[in-house]
Amino acid sequence: MDYPIWDIAMGGGVLMGIVAITHVIVSHFAIVGGLLIAVTETLAVRRNDPEMRDLAKRSSLVLILFSTVFGAISGVGIWVVAGLISPAAISSLIRTFVWGWAIEWVFFFIEIVAALVYYATWNKISKRAHVMVAWIYFIAAYMSLVVINGIVAFMLTPGKWLETGAFWDGFFNPTYFPTLVLRTGIAIMMAIAFMLWPAMKASDEARPRLARYLGFWTVAGALISYAGYRWWEAQLPDTVRSLFLGKGALLDGLVDTRFLVMWSVAAVLLLGIVFLVLLPKMAKVIPVLLITIAAFAFFGGYERLREGARKPFIIHDYMFSNGILVKEVGQLNEDGILSKARWAARVPATNSVEMGRQVFDAQCRSCHTIDGYLSIRELAPEDPDMMYSVLYALYDQGEMFTALQPGEAVAMGDLNYPFMPPFVGTEEEMEALVDYIASLTSETQAAAKGGV
Repeated sequence: MDYPIWDIAMGGGVLMGIVAITHVIVSHFAIVGGLLIAVTETLAVRRNDPEMRDLAKRSSLVLILFSTVFGAISGVGIWVVAGLISPAAISSLIRTFVWGWAIEWVFFFIEIVAALVYYATWNKISKRAHVMVAWIYFIAAYMSLVVINGIVAFMLTPGKWLETGAFWDGFFNPTYFPTLVLRTGIAIMMAIAFMLWPAMKASDEARPRLARYLGFWTVAGALISYAGYRWWEAQLPDTVRSLFLGKGALLDGLVDTRFLVMWSVAAVLLLGIVFLVLLPKMAKVIPVLLITIAAFAFFGGYERLREGARKPFIIHDYMFSNGILVKEVGQLNEDGILSKARWAARVPATNSVEMGRQVFDAQCRSCHTIDGYLSIRELAPEDPDMMYSVLYALYDQGEMFTALQPGEAVAMGDLNYPFMPPFVGTEEEMEALVDYIASLTSETQAAAKGGV
């Protein structure tokens, strides 16, 4: 709202999803990959097992390439993309958790240095010192997760922070510990998904033994993930669970995503038990590929479910996905949305359609594009009266939010459009938005007639 609007054809949410999911897959591998490598080398040194130590060495190369190269670059990419598509949310998170971010960056610096030292000193320092570097890496990487988890979980369940605004109330929010357990399990599965491939390069004699060793980690990761997920689900507010749980679930897409999440973690567990623990000699390309795909599907499904469950907020019960604060709705209904959207209205509108475009940029463009993802041209009703009925329903939703006390949540089942932010603004701005959308649909109709 107070920032320039980034117009991207594919939709900012799609781009953010691509960057974020690829980053978190690698970053979670980097976290517990360090643990598995440290444990593997520790056991190898104690047992004088060169094959196990070679597994740690091969895995450390994968760790370096993915975590310090792709992970670091994609991490910067998340900041850039998020800052462009949701600058108000990023600004709010920085103001609230600035010292948390600072602490996380210290841990990340230690993690990167330890990873580089670890890989560069194979057979150059004592085995004991080398193992110690691996443990330093893991501790720094896991502490990075401990910090980031609080901020990420806060966006869905801010808890008492809505009333107090206190750092610790936001950080140790209702889903902090469930999510930490869940992400620990996920990180184990990500580490396994990456380390199984170096294990396949072991000798024919050692490969089954290493596969079984990794199989026990796979089973542990799947069970911890499942337990953490169920705990996370139980700690969600009823208004959030109603979006994807129960017979009357409000968002079918999230229902399907939850189905994917539950079956994919079951697949990881079953495949791990059969092909790694019980029949490790069969741990070849196809079974390992299936385990990798199932692990990625679980993690990607959970991230989509978590993001979707925030609808229509970006910070639940505080800031809508378009950057409008819940507490601002009443005032903006009087003053108009364009009184706040300085960049959208940087040039005075000369007609209703132009004003409508500015209102669309301010309120709708964070989720909708013109002809790309969630195309407003395709989704909007052609009948202006139907468009008015939708906007009035969204306007009423805003009134429901403004009637809440701090920390109180609206019942999503009472909303006609629980996945959309309310319409905020004056009657004139609503009419202008209808005129603008009507101009888009009329262009489509004209083009269709011309094609005929």
